[in-house]
Amino acid sequence: MSATAQNNIKDLPLRDSEDAAHQGDPDAPGSPISVPDSGDHGEGGKLKMIVQLVKRSLGVKDLAAMRISLPASLLEPVPNLEYWGYLDRPDLFLAINDRDDPLERMLSALRFTFSKDLKFIKGKVCKAYNSVLGEHFRAYFDVPSNAITYKSNESTEPLDFTWHLDENDGESSHLTSLTAPTIRVKSPSSASLSVKSIKDQPMLSDHHYAESSPNLQRPVSTHESSYAPSTIEAVDSSVPHSRVLFITEQVCHHPPISSFHFECAEKGVEGCGVDQIAARITGTTLKVGPGSQNKGIFLKITKGHGAGETYWITHPTACVNGILRGSFYATITESTTITCTGPSGEKLRAIIEYKDEPWLGAPRFLLEGVIYKYTEGSEQETWTKVKQVPRDLVVATFEGCWRKIITWKKVGSDVANPLIDLTPLALVPKQVTHMDLMNTFMT
Repeated sequence: MSATAQNNIKDLPLRDSEDAAHQGDPDAPGSPISVPDSGDHGEGGKLKMIVQLVKRSLGVKDLAAMRISLPASLLEPVPNLEYWGYLDRPDLFLAINDRDDPLERMLSALRFTFSKDLKFIKGKVCKAYNSVLGEHFRAYFDVPSNAITYKSNESTEPLDFTWHLDENDGESSHLTSLTAPTIRVKSPSSASLSVKSIKDQPMLSDHHYAESSPNLQRPVSTHESSYAPSTIEAVDSSVPHSRVLFITEQVCHHPPISSFHFECAEKGVEGCGVDQIAARITGTTLKVGPGSQNKGIFLKITKGHGAGETYWITHPTACVNGILRGSFYATITESTTITCTGPSGEKLRAIIEYKDEPWLGAPRFLLEGVIYKYTEGSEQETWTKVKQVPRDLVVATFEGCWRKIITWKKVGSDVANPLIDLTPLALVPKQVTHMDLMNTFMT
């Protein structure tokens, strides 16, 4: 090795967090955090370990960059590469390029965005195992051609879903076994919620954490896990289908960073991005946002109606609440933007603004948003609030509950049209190859 190469290596930043701390980096994490196993794997023992973790994590700037050792009883028995992903509804991913109108394609991109985190609506908040460096996960989905049907060519008509529907009509089969009242949306336009009061709350069953606060507990389920496991499923050859391929790989073990890619060559749509989270505890809430390497999801259309378009979807900040009660539920804050770039013509951009939850009472999970015309390279690409958009640029608005029903209106119209109803949708299991055909680093 030459002397120049040796000097260059010396100048490289240290990857190990402890070494970085010794170099005087103010943002470097401190010493590793370890939570010993209490030996009690019931809900009481788990809650004690969670409280210990919260105490030891106070003041930490980024928990995701820390080396944290947790007992296996606190982890979901699935690798993070398999658990994390944005294809909870691959049929909505394929539908992005179904229409020839730019506004309708933006509406389809919004539907995909609202469905990509369906696991946190139908499932529970959990911590998956951290995959090792070089580990990768491959899966596919065979989506039937009639998975989504359109009643007419009008964008104001609701979509009909026929594939992987929730058998419990909104009471997911992948939820924790808790008894509670139903959350009711009074009207699609206001999306206000009405929740019954609850008395004598039951303890959480073993191996489960509540996704929602006591005011949002859900009906009893007989399933052991909130995660829809990967399966090997036979395809009905009598129904035409389109195959969506998905691959993700762990590119950094600490801090955990992975890269992903999914596509359907037949439909001419593909998506890619880098996953990394940044997490910190504020009070009794765990805030989770995108890490420095996570720029969002990039959906590209390579042929068909929207050939050349790219939809850049950013991530909002999520809050995990109910930590001290052992009754976890997620809320979303700040905003998500969807920016469409591509061939010459009218460019559209969408802002999804998540409403702050009330200090008192049950969370409402409300949002509002706007679709507007913008000019590339202008200040209009930096807007993140609905009120920043002038009325003369607005094309459509939308509002609702991100766990239930969302409606939209064309500018100048008072008629609320259905955008998406997440209530009847179920998680779509990932299809994988047989274990005998997997190599050493495949999940």
